[in-house]
Amino acid sequence: MEKKVGIIGAGISGLLACKYTLEIGLNPVVFEAAERVGGVWCHTIESTKLQNVKETYQFSDFRWPNSVKEAHPTHTQMMEYLESYARHFNLYQCIKFNYKVIDIDYVGESYEEMKSWDFWGGNGRAFGSKGKWHIRVQHTKNGTLEVYEADFVILCMGQFSGFPNIPEFGENQGPEIFHGKLMHSMEYSAMERLRSKELTRGKRVTIIGSHKSAVDIAAECANINGPDLPCTMIRRSCHWFLPSNYTTVFGISLRFLYGNRFSELTTHKPGETFLQCMFAILLSPLRWVISKFVECYIKWNVPLKKHGMVPQHSFFEDISSCQIGMLPENFYDKVEEGSIVLKKAQSFAFCNQGLILDGEANPLETDVVILATGYKGDLKLKNIFASQIFQELMMGSPDSIVPLHRQIINPRIPGLAVIGYSESFSNLGSSEMKCQWLAHFLAGNFKLPSIRDMEKEIRVWGDYIKKLAGRHYRRSCISNVYIWYCDQLCKDIGCRSRRKKGLLAELFEPYGPTDYAALSSVSTKSKTS
Repeated sequence: MEKKVGIIGAGISGLLACKYTLEIGLNPVVFEAAERVGGVWCHTIESTKLQNVKETYQFSDFRWPNSVKEAHPTHTQMMEYLESYARHFNLYQCIKFNYKVIDIDYVGESYEEMKSWDFWGGNGRAFGSKGKWHIRVQHTKNGTLEVYEADFVILCMGQFSGFPNIPEFGENQGPEIFHGKLMHSMEYSAMERLRSKELTRGKRVTIIGSHKSAVDIAAECANINGPDLPCTMIRRSCHWFLPSNYTTVFGISLRFLYGNRFSELTTHKPGETFLQCMFAILLSPLRWVISKFVECYIKWNVPLKKHGMVPQHSFFEDISSCQIGMLPENFYDKVEEGSIVLKKAQSFAFCNQGLILDGEANPLETDVVILATGYKGDLKLKNIFASQIFQELMMGSPDSIVPLHRQIINPRIPGLAVIGYSESFSNLGSSEMKCQWLAHFLAGNFKLPSIRDMEKEIRVWGDYIKKLAGRHYRRSCISNVYIWYCDQLCKDIGCRSRRKKGLLAELFEPYGPTDYAALSSVSTKSKTS
């Protein structure tokens, strides 16, 4: 009998999951709350550009069209590219737009029975358990509720939407006493262009945050109001931002510094051998030199010191926690002309007129406050489950990463995979690798290790990520060891992990999405096993 796969989200990960499950003969249904594909790109302000050089952010079997000349495509070009991909592989037939998933519930097997399993799903196979998933959805236009049944569910919801991170405030210090307008960057980004202009035009706008959404919104507000009504950006700390439209670092592609196998020799890895550990120790000075090299390039091209924006940590630390961003065009020109005002504050509270920074007596008067304070992506995963038990299983320990074997499978939740939660330097490439691995698994080409072994592997990765990423460990950033991670996936599915021709090419040529093309050309004969 044909197996039904429910996919939640039609962003990049959802489109990939749909494409690869179709390829092995399964019957996917994609539930998307919005009216078009694109995921987080549907809710990104129009001035945002792709931060990656486009060659590092493309589908392995569907390259950017020749008409896109820019190294960093625009928001419009990115949306057109994703829509073209969906049309090319005939994915629209599988997508239900305007269908918001309320929750999912696993039925047919008790938790007590599942606790007794030594292997995921009972036998370590994709369709080994007899349970089903009930997916409860609501139509966003007419409000009707429906329940769909699936043999397998793939969560493709990402981290950067749905659950905004809202700071907590003391009594009489929160937004309830503020007479102006308050919103999160999620709401601002989802607004139509004309409405967002109307919101900020002629207003004193203050943005709380220092990451990509903060600088993008600040630049957009500066374009609207200019120096007469400058936009104030309040940040607690600084991060390394590459100059707008960068392509190389002093003539060297960033991919040669952080995207090849040799660069990964300079850093420790989860579950590394003694020899790999020795390489990382011996090459650690080189790792430091590379980080300083990039920092010098940024400081040479961006007036960080002049404006007090030099981070207190290394570029390596930011790239290890996926905190690297690209500045909007002419950002510091707008700072120089007075259209953007940069302020540093460790704390803030609301008052009638605006904000109190660090307990100062005089408030910062403002009309609009936009919180660019990030998201709680782990809560988004948690709240999709109807069962409190499954919510707790998905969250795991608050002191470690979200417990996912290979960043895909929760050892204690059968019939379910997560694609697109963990981060890398190219989230599109890592999502495609995961989907190819998942296609092999769904086709029955390999079985999972025991639950105990998977949980051991998760602890090893958790300790590693927590050590490198610090307080950002819940984001599960794997950018420093992406090739190493792909090696593990290739080993699982039985394909060659060394994708280059020759030793020198293998060591020094950057790895990209096209190096991992066609890994999912698998047999479908055992897809229901």
